[in-house]
Amino acid sequence: MNASMPTGWATPPGIPEGALDSIRSEFIKQWRDLTESAVSRQLPAITDRRFASPAWSANPSYLMMAHFYLLSAKSMQRMVDASDADQDMKERLRFSIMQWLDAMSPANFLITNPDAQETLLKTGGESIVAGMNNFFADVQKGRITQTDESKFKVGENVATTPGSVVFQNKYFQLIQYKPAASTAYARPILLVPPCINKFYVLDLQPENSVVRHTLAQGFNVFLVSWRNPVPEDTDGIEHATWDEYLEDGVLKAISVVQAISGQSKINTLGFCVGGTMLATALAVAAARGEEPAASVTLLTSMLDFSDTGVLGVFVDPQQVAMREQQMGHGGLMTARELATTFSFLRPNELVWNYVVSNYLKGETPPAFDLLFWNSDSTNLPGPFFTWYFRNTYLENNLRVPGKLDCAGVPVDLSKIKIPAYLYASREDHIVPWKTSYLSTQVLGGAKRFVLGASGHIAGVINPPAKNKRSFWTAQNDQEHTTANQWFDQAIENPGSWWNDWTTWLAKQSGRKVKVSAQAGNKYYPDIEAAPGSYVQVRAV
Repeated sequence: MNASMPTGWATPPGIPEGALDSIRSEFIKQWRDLTESAVSRQLPAITDRRFASPAWSANPSYLMMAHFYLLSAKSMQRMVDASDADQDMKERLRFSIMQWLDAMSPANFLITNPDAQETLLKTGGESIVAGMNNFFADVQKGRITQTDESKFKVGENVATTPGSVVFQNKYFQLIQYKPAASTAYARPILLVPPCINKFYVLDLQPENSVVRHTLAQGFNVFLVSWRNPVPEDTDGIEHATWDEYLEDGVLKAISVVQAISGQSKINTLGFCVGGTMLATALAVAAARGEEPAASVTLLTSMLDFSDTGVLGVFVDPQQVAMREQQMGHGGLMTARELATTFSFLRPNELVWNYVVSNYLKGETPPAFDLLFWNSDSTNLPGPFFTWYFRNTYLENNLRVPGKLDCAGVPVDLSKIKIPAYLYASREDHIVPWKTSYLSTQVLGGAKRFVLGASGHIAGVINPPAKNKRSFWTAQNDQEHTTANQWFDQAIENPGSWWNDWTTWLAKQSGRKVKVSAQAGNKYYPDIEAAPGSYVQVRAV
């Protein structure tokens, strides 16, 4: 490679000349340093996992190419930071540049990936044949395979906690789980998972099941299993609205749990979008003069959408209007499109990593229950999705008391005056933890905010027995008004947050009483065994 680099760069629009000069000078200096290191055969190792294989460091030409790619990527990102675009435009530019840079990594191409070439030679060409087979299989699926899906089956080795479906309608099935002992806290808990994915993220395998852990701590557990609408359905589910999901979904589930348990108030938990739906439903109940819940737990949920993180790059009035025109009066937001969107929020980890391993190297990805669940996403009714898209991500209407009418009444989240446990994950790229913290300023009751390590899913699914990660808590949660103020006073605790939550939940649950081994009651009989039939429907 030629060590002399261009010095007469034109100034791109929106970047001050002085800032560009600084970026250009730094690029040239670092390039010269690299070329000098290359000449003396002392190129530094690269920590980026895409270039971690010994095959990269063993060949100076490939190693130099990787360094040049990373240096160029860094300079392009600095140019975005230096631009005089507004913050929203910068975020869009960063996202677009990230997509292009990640796609153009030399690791993604056989001709520029020495590790893949080495595998090709070692296997006598079998790796490329296997890779092509993997590729065509994924083309038929319409998605990239992220795990060995043959190792999992819903109801056999994931979603295996014993229980019964005790109610169903066109929106959901309600599962009542078998108690773990002869006694349990009198007040049960209802889990409301997101309808964007299947419920069994909360009931993966026995060792990492939120459901099993909660049962083991002495609680009666009910769970909503949302229906997965498919194009073949003929009952009008593709026209379902946000209000119907509140009225005939969340609020109906609450009333059935009340009837079966004999408790006038129950504990409730919502995860991600399920948390937004649950809080809105409880606000609807409050507007009607009702208080069916004794407590609410929200896991990685947003009620104030003022900062939606990287997902904000997909949100603008034109995009929302287009979706409303496409499906606002009926139709489906497909699982495939939703899954692709979320994958490209972290393209190196969830896209290009598998392009390299599955296609260039012909490998079968290892079995991983979370990624199996991630591949089992769901369709959404168009009217439900477009209402949510406009009123939360675009206009942030849910945050303003009385701005929205849901199920026929004005919504005011501050009217939810019950104890709330609010959990966020520190590295969450879907629900930024500081945005999740804003829920403490919205809800009207006593709040406990807990911050866990890791991301949107891995932070939540963190069983205590593994003694992994950590979580932060603070004294006097009510005294802090900003996330930064809260974190400055927070204390890091080793391990999982699950026991902290169940200790808090026990205080909201009354005394322990004898429980019946029989699911449901005469009005809500046992329909079928858990995990039920709704969860078995896969989106194509």
